[in-house]
Amino acid sequence: MQVSMKLEMKDSPGQLLAALRPISEVGGNIIAVIHQRDPHSDSGTLSVQIVLDVVESKLDSLIALIKEQGVSIQRIGEERLLYTQTVIMIGHLMHTDLGDTVDRIDCTGFAEITGLDMVMPAISERSSARLTIRAINRKDMENALDILRDVAMQKNLLIIEPLEDMA
Repeated sequence: MQVSMKLEMKDSPGQLLAALRPISEVGGNIIAVIHQRDPHSDSGTLSVQIVLDVVESKLDSLIALIKEQGVSIQRIGEERLLYTQTVIMIGHLMHTDLGDTVDRIDCTGFAEITGLDMVMPAISERSSARLTIRAINRKDMENALDILRDVAMQKNLLIIEPLEDMA
């Protein structure tokens, strides 16, 4: 079964690996990991979103193993985001706070950025990123894309869309 999890862990070296290792221990397969460090966070923690495939009978063992690592599971459920859209963003993505851009979609509750591939040629040059957005339904996907378009306008970023039809 496909499962989506939102984890919170200490922001220290090795914690992400400790949180992900139990997935392989139960024979699970990681599909997507979204991990964005906030250097300005005072909490000393970071959030990580994971989508994975795991045999349903192994899910309780996985949860126990993750908690043994000192990782808090904030949300867990079957994958509910059925519609996928991929877009390209071009501009000064890091200088305009890519974490904020992702958060504006992720905080909606109806859509999430589930994939992010980025190329940064040089610090003073524009970067590009391929973002995969997943949403509950077509209407929510369009709302998520509208949010992304507004963010792009505010931050002077170019969006190239769609790379495929919504599925």
